[in-house]
Amino acid sequence: MSDPAAPLMRARGVRKYFPIKRGVVFQREVARVHAVDDVDLDLMPGETVGLVGESGCGKSTFGRCLIRLHDLTDGTIEFDGQDISTLDRKQMRPLRREIQMVFQDPYASLNPRKRVGTIIGDPLRIHGVGARGDVNKRVQELLELVGLSPEHYNRYPHEFSGGQRQRIGVARALALSPRLIIADEPVSALDVSIQAQVVNLLSDLQDDLGLTYLFIAHDLSVVRHVSDRIAVMYLGKIVELAPAEELYDRPIHPYSEALLSAVPVPDPDVERERIVLQGDVPSPITPPSGCRFHPRCRYATDICTTTEPPLVKHAEQHLAACHHPLNLRS
Repeated sequence: MSDPAAPLMRARGVRKYFPIKRGVVFQREVARVHAVDDVDLDLMPGETVGLVGESGCGKSTFGRCLIRLHDLTDGTIEFDGQDISTLDRKQMRPLRREIQMVFQDPYASLNPRKRVGTIIGDPLRIHGVGARGDVNKRVQELLELVGLSPEHYNRYPHEFSGGQRQRIGVARALALSPRLIIADEPVSALDVSIQAQVVNLLSDLQDDLGLTYLFIAHDLSVVRHVSDRIAVMYLGKIVELAPAEELYDRPIHPYSEALLSAVPVPDPDVERERIVLQGDVPSPITPPSGCRFHPRCRYATDICTTTEPPLVKHAEQHLAACHHPLNLRS
């Protein structure tokens, strides 16, 4: 029996670098893409952690590292107290029941040549769970669980809308009764009206099944309503980690402040300063020295260009990596 006070998943010093090679015959490494660079994160049982940041910051790569779809360059990942950092494919197979993923694109993540019943039932067949009749019954139960009709069993993915396809992806992830689900931008490819339905579905499933989520997104307005804590990522590093409402009310890192200024406010009488970041995101091949955000930060000083700020606690459960933290309580 696992300890409910201990993290379900613990990541320490996780790094993932992708080599850049040149040469036709004798390929040699000439550089590396620093996709994820020294990230620490705990996921507690039953909580939802939102992971946000602009495109290319490494959040999807980090999610794939946690589920071991990518081998780590460095660092450790523990699941329920077991170190899974170096397990091979065969050793990871039993753990696939416990950790599942919902992918970003509901159009690309489902095999167009397979019927929905086969797609959802494949995890059960691969892991040898139940006889054929039991698998069919379980698939129909899963379809109902995610708000689809059991009669959809024999249809193909192209016969469904984007929101329905994402529900099929959720049903497939739930087939083996996992404890942790990595949701990689599960609503970014969907219409706004459908996004709320899928987010509500994930929230209801968490309440009913006791799931733990890492909810990856680039839209802060989406993760606010589902997350207990939010981690903000920039150029391969987590720059701020805080309870959701705390982050929205009192961002400490200038990058978080800029992201929040872009979230629409549904009140025409409320005016909010729109912070427009100058320049482009630096290359992850040659990240800036010191604080990685300093080339675009309006508060940057000399120390920001030379010394990397550590991720330190500024309030209860509120961590940030900044030499000039904002909104500190006196």
